[in-house]
Amino acid sequence: MGIARFTRMIRRYLPLDYCGAVIVAAGNATRMCGIDKTTALLRGEPVIVHTVRAFQDCDAIKEIVVVTRSDLLMQVSELCHGFSKVRAVVVGGDNRVASVQNGLSALSAKARLVAVQDGARPLVSFAVIDRTVRAAHSYGAAAPGVPVKDTIKCVAGGLIASTPERKSLQAVQTPQVFDTDILRGALRKAVKDGAEITDDCSAVERLGLRIRMVEGDEQNIKITTPTDLKLAEMLLEDQK
Repeated sequence: MGIARFTRMIRRYLPLDYCGAVIVAAGNATRMCGIDKTTALLRGEPVIVHTVRAFQDCDAIKEIVVVTRSDLLMQVSELCHGFSKVRAVVVGGDNRVASVQNGLSALSAKARLVAVQDGARPLVSFAVIDRTVRAAHSYGAAAPGVPVKDTIKCVAGGLIASTPERKSLQAVQTPQVFDTDILRGALRKAVKDGAEITDDCSAVERLGLRIRMVEGDEQNIKITTPTDLKLAEMLLEDQK
């Protein structure tokens, strides 16, 4: 048995590392047709409230930092006032990497792990959060995903260039959970290199580190368009 595998086995039996959450809700929602997805109502409550509550209710999460736009800072702060785990509500940066970095800066020094969550994924479940944190505790980095249903095409110049095998593809979700120091270093390097980062996993992947994939949830959708908001409403109705 290799040393790395032995270390992972031992860590599974140790108490979970202290894990903080950075919930990123600082985007401009350009595809929402004028609807602000952070404060849009979902069964009578703003989307961000549903997202924060999921992390508030998960024992694996010890503290929460919410990252939002400057024009929503006061409103989001008021919405988060009743959640005891919310340590801070801070303003995001010019892009996702900067926003996550701002959130990381507001975490306490106790946070050995950090779960980075899209604020616009209000249906994330306790089970998804818990198993991703536990996988990151053992492996240093983990993310939930679901198998893709559609056939994916790689396109170049308006023409199909290739068709990757569908069975090897997964749609990654959040929370993506990392050793806090690893994520900080990965984001700093991405900024230094001028790399285009679409999610936090891609920053860590650039370091040559492998990320453990865990089972996600098809209901853990990201609200990007008005149609997604309607779908979330229906899914939440079914859950209730």
